[in-house]
Amino acid sequence: MRSASIDLASSALDAAPDAMIIIDDEGIVRYVNRQISALFGYAPAEIVGLSIERLMPARFRSRHVAHRQGYTAVPRIRAMGEGLSLFGQRTDGSEFPVEISLSPIQDGERILVAAAIRDVTERKRAETELKMIREASERAREVADRLRHIADDARDSANRANQAKSRFLATASHDLRQPLQTLALLNGSLRRMTHGQDAVEALSQQAAAINAMSRLLNALLDISKLESGAIKPEPADFTVAALFEELRREFASIAADKGLQLRVQSAPGSVHSDPSLVRQILNNLISNAIKYTPKGEVLLRARPEQACLRIDVVDTGIGIPASQLAYIYDEFYQVGVATNSSRDGYGLGLSIVQRLVNLLNLRLEVTSQVGKGSTFSLALPRGSTAGTGPGPQGIPAAVRPAGSAKPRVILVEDDPGVRDATRMLLNVEGYRVSAVASLGEALRSAREEGAPDLLITDYHLRDGELGTQVIEQLRASVAADLRSVLITGDTSTAIKQLRDDPHLRIASKPINAEELLLILEELLAT
Repeated sequence: MRSASIDLASSALDAAPDAMIIIDDEGIVRYVNRQISALFGYAPAEIVGLSIERLMPARFRSRHVAHRQGYTAVPRIRAMGEGLSLFGQRTDGSEFPVEISLSPIQDGERILVAAAIRDVTERKRAETELKMIREASERAREVADRLRHIADDARDSANRANQAKSRFLATASHDLRQPLQTLALLNGSLRRMTHGQDAVEALSQQAAAINAMSRLLNALLDISKLESGAIKPEPADFTVAALFEELRREFASIAADKGLQLRVQSAPGSVHSDPSLVRQILNNLISNAIKYTPKGEVLLRARPEQACLRIDVVDTGIGIPASQLAYIYDEFYQVGVATNSSRDGYGLGLSIVQRLVNLLNLRLEVTSQVGKGSTFSLALPRGSTAGTGPGPQGIPAAVRPAGSAKPRVILVEDDPGVRDATRMLLNVEGYRVSAVASLGEALRSAREEGAPDLLITDYHLRDGELGTQVIEQLRASVAADLRSVLITGDTSTAIKQLRDDPHLRIASKPINAEELLLILEELLAT
């Protein structure tokens, strides 16, 4: 019966998934199961009778004797070497990580120890890989945090740079235009006071130079504003017919002076985009068409398509060679004009057009034949309304008021040079002018000298005052419909919203003498 029990116990141990070893209090192996062969490479008979230290790397053996003796002194069920890395050693000398569970067995007066040994190589490998993954993830998080901080810093730096650039452009739009404004107005005054042929010719050439400088400055500032993001589109529904009428009034006389006909076909319906920026696109396209058309005509038309309205600017000009079409939007590039030669314009108009088209997410196409002309086509999305919203604002044709007497004007300009030049021009034309530098002085002039017939004010005045405040307070003091001219280089939303005022005209700096006087005459005729 005892033999059967022993056989049963031996079979049970052989069926255990772990290698099982029983050692006596001297550390001699007394029993092993079959799994010991797979784990250590020994046959069971080779291990029985050996010291248990033979199954571990030599570097642990001397210390293990003391640990074994300590366990037999206080035997209990526990894991061996908790918190330590344990290793077994195979017959070929290779090592592998193990876990060992110890259980004491009472055999009469002796204490035997049963050890269950498990190979944990795969688990250790998985733990190592998981640790590496965790470390890599942590490093990735640290890198992501650093990149996020770098991106935040870069974004802050970019925002500060854009704000600085916007402040510079706002200052440049005002301060760089001021001397040109002074020159243009002084030139206009001198041409009205000078009668000698040579002097008149010299002043005419000076006026042409001032106009060229103005166009170049405006173009460069426009490009800088577009690149800095200072111009924000404000899309709305507007009628194409109103836009075409403004462009016809602006360019008909320019085309006629060159012996060209400007034909504008009627354009019913509305489109949806930024009306002021679309007007600037077409302004540049028509200006270019007139410039490069020696004879014939320039046609402005609208063609309905499925979801859009296509606006064409067609000319009978010199045309563009196919090899040069890829370069026409480059800055300072002009078709058929050498880089260092004398030129009419500076080749910036189409560069501005391309930037505006991209800003508005529109589509612009060009077709051309050398010697026959070019067609630029701008596709605009259709409006959802009848187009009653604000359209681009133009300056109607001037009408000279009846009678020779000129009305009184309050001029508000904080720059002494511009103020004196404007006052001189208006005096030459017969206007009675009160020239002041601030809102307070303008109000005092209205109280002491009576209500003005016209108000001319710069937009940006000293100490943060704005021309809009001057207009508002003078109207409150004098008359709600006081005819006013706001002169500015500003293109902000605040300026655009003022264009619906029928008694207000907005003039962009630098404005020449003729333009300013025409605006005043048109206002007086309303």
